[in-house]
Amino acid sequence: MTTTTTETKISIRGLNKRFTVPGGHVVTALEDFDLDVPKGQFLVIVGPSGCGKTTLLRMLAGLEAPTSGSIGIVQDQQGRPENSMVFQGDSIFPWMSVWDNAAYGLTTRGVPKAAIKDTVGHYLDATGLTPFADAYPHQLSGGMRQRVSIARAFANDPEILLMDEPFSALDEQNKTLLQAELLRLWEETRKTVVFITHSVDEAVTMSDRIMVMSAQPGRAKAFIDVPFERPRDVLELRQKPEYGEIVYDIWAQLKEEVEKAKAQSEARVVRRNRKFLKR
Repeated sequence: MTTTTTETKISIRGLNKRFTVPGGHVVTALEDFDLDVPKGQFLVIVGPSGCGKTTLLRMLAGLEAPTSGSIGIVQDQQGRPENSMVFQGDSIFPWMSVWDNAAYGLTTRGVPKAAIKDTVGHYLDATGLTPFADAYPHQLSGGMRQRVSIARAFANDPEILLMDEPFSALDEQNKTLLQAELLRLWEETRKTVVFITHSVDEAVTMSDRIMVMSAQPGRAKAFIDVPFERPRDVLELRQKPEYGEIVYDIWAQLKEEVEKAKAQSEARVVRRNRKFLKR
């Protein structure tokens, strides 16, 4: 079953991002980067450390500006937030209850209280958080805090969902449970998702399409379509022979880039050591 349309939701053309780091050295995070994401697609991005994955997501979120190039997002409904972002670490407000965290986006937009009650109630129920609605983040486990982040993101009803390694800090059991919950929530809305992960297994489990990025400067190296029908059972999916074939294909694309990134990192260490010895 296809989950996307031919309508483009995100269009990126000629994107470049450069940083000046301490010492005056200029780092090119992304270079001549192009990408189209169809409406309703669950796109997962994998690539070596330092290839610009998070930088790309932050620019999509409006948290950083490109050095040059363009990012276009087609808005379906006026007044709806352009995006909601789920971060790798804790991003919920520690002074707010679970309910108030989940309702935050709706409250700041002035949504009527009755609609907030219905929407937040739905997503707390869907994430198993209803019994903890009055609890505070310090009273929750890491997995439950990420559930709050996911509930808040969906409740805000954004045009696109941006997810930066949201499950990387969790143990394997919680990670698998939250992957299944996220897929179930996504089935309700079929929102456009851009999801970053270092886990190839997670990429194949969640996505419609996978983009493999090159080592720095980041570019799109390859796109791999994931053909499995939806809805998906996370555990059953991993028993399919085709699953292993796609995982192998991704690793074959990634290997060269990971080796390049390692060599780049080692070269930077050598340069820093030389500068230190010259002082």
